Formats: sequence, C-alpha cells, structure tokens
Amino acid sequence: MCEWCGHDHEDEFPADVPLVVTTRGGRPENRHRGRISVVRTDSGEELEAFGDTKARAFIRSTGKPMQAIEPLLGGVAEAFGWEDRHLAMLAASHRGHPAQMAALDDMLAKSGVPEEAYVFGAGAPINVRSRDEWARGGGAPRKAFHTCAGKHLGMLAWCKLQGWPLAGYERPEHPAQRRILRRVRDWLGAGEAETATGKDGCGLPVVAVPLWRVALGYGRLACPDAAPDREAAEAVAKVTAAMNRCPELVEGSGRLASLLLADPNVVAKSGAQGLFAFGLRKERIGVAIHLSDGSEASWGPIVISLLERLGGVSEATMETLRERFPRSFENDAGAVAGTRDVVF
Repeated sequence: MCEWCGHDHEDEFPADVPLVVTTRGGRPENRHRGRISVVRTDSGEELEAFGDTKARAFIRSTGKPMQAIEPLLGGVAEAFGWEDRHLAMLAASHRGHPAQMAALDDMLAKSGVPEEAYVFGAGAPINVRSRDEWARGGGAPRKAFHTCAGKHLGMLAWCKLQGWPLAGYERPEHPAQRRILRRVRDWLGAGEAETATGKDGCGLPVVAVPLWRVALGYGRLACPDAAPDREAAEAVAKVTAAMNRCPELVEGSGRLASLLLADPNVVAKSGAQGLFAFGLRKERIGVAIHLSDGSEASWGPIVISLLERLGGVSEATMETLRERFPRSFENDAGAVAGTRDVVF
C-alpha cells in the first residue's frame, strides 16, 4: 500500500521479466526488468513477447514521427520551405547541439512562429558540452532548448496555417491535438477503448497503448505501405526518410536511436521512462522495449541481442553498436568493473 496515496500500485504494474543483469566483481548488482514485443508489420502477428505486452505503455517521444503526420499533411513543409533537416527535427528529441539549434532557428525564422509561443519554459541545452559552451558564452535561457521544441514547432506552424489560435495549442480540446491524437491512434491501430491519455513531460497529451501496438506502429513507420491510410503513409515516408538522412539531428552523436538511423534499413526512436522502439524495413518487423524502472542504460545490450537474432542491420552498424555499448564497462580509473548480460 502506497503511504502517499493509499493505492496498491503493485497490482497496477504490468507483468515484466528480467532482461539484463549487471554484474560487478563477478556478482550480480542490478537486475533490469521489462517487456519486449516483436511484431510482424503486415499481419500484426506478435512473433516474440517477453513480459505482458498486452499491457499499456505511454508512447512518450517514440510518438514524435506519428505526431508529425497531421502538420505535414497540413502543408507545413511546403508553406515554409522546410527541408530534410527541418523534417528530422519534427521527430527529434534534441540535445542542444549547434546543428540542431541551427535547424530550429531556421524553422522559427521561416515559419514566423514566435519562440514565446512554446508552452514550456526556457532552459539550457541538455547536452553537457553544449551546455558548458552556452554557459561560458553567457547564454540566456531559451524555450528552443527544450528537447521537444521541433515537434511543438511543427504543431504551432500548422496552427498558424489553419488559422487556429497558438495559445492553448497544447490542450486536448484544441483542434490540433484532437486531430493529432486521432491520427496517432489510427496509425497504431488502437481503438479508444484500449487507449488512455495522460500529459507528456513537454505539456502535450500523450496516449498509452498496449506495448505490442507500439511495435506495430514502428513496423509501419519502417514500412508505411503496410499502413491502412495512404495519405498518412506518404507523410510518414517523408519524415522517416529525413530521420535516416539526418540521424544525428534526431537525438545526437552516440545516442542509440541516431546510431540505428544511420543504417537505411532502420527507423528508431527513444522515449522517456524506459521506452525504445525500432522498425526494420526489409524484414518488415517492429520492436518495442519498455524497461520497468524507466532507465535506458540497458537499451544497448537489449537492442544488440535482438538484432543478432532478427538481423536487419549491416555488420558495420553492429560493430558500431558493440563498440558504443560493450558488454563490459569500466570504472573511472579505466579498469573493467563489470558486465551487462542479456538474460531473456
């Protein structure tokens, strides 16, 4: 029983399974539990399931490519001359790198949307090096430093084209959010009865759907021809192509999603609180991973293990992943301190 609210939250958590064990000195130190769903894109058949993949998960930032569909169909790219680097930012969780900020500033200038229109507050870059450089230069806080600034800007620019008020664009009752929520549910194939809605960290509504539907959604992002809506599929093809052409804009150097997006066969994106998803084009498969503790340290080993089973990426991509996310990890003195071992 929770001492704060009086509810028994243990009954509310989905059944999970051990996925990764961290060892130190040859002894287990942490066990990372979670759920994984692997889905065939064309049929929706679940090929593999670890843990309760029928239970819901909030899609968080994995939903960004889907949330970009309505603004793209509304003509934001054509109206404001947005190119691949701008479209990649619609799906980005940016870290404040110079190239990311340059793309955002260009989008703001071309759209004429005032930075003050963002619903969230001003802050600093997330990336440590970018934040240090910003601080040394005496930089002022900006709303555009928010990691979801690209997604929000796409929505704001669309509202401007539609003649809708920019104020309140984040509210569930605003016409933009009503249409986006409906479009996201449709892309995931989820009816209202199996979805729930909450508030995302950036202030927008966010849906929760069964985890296997997140995997299906990413299978469709990789293979939009499998989606039932032809119009939406065309918009998705534009944003995912931009993600592959500008992978480091989507998250950043060394980030798992960006490393995967550098491979033309993969569409990938991280989400907050332990969610990661990717789709494989040639294999026509979608995958969703959710770690119960909300962490991301084990994403790398899990994705590497899944790709070793499923295929779908080049050997060069696999080498990059293994180098970036090695089984063994070092301490601050440079000595091997332990391992992260996949156990599913």
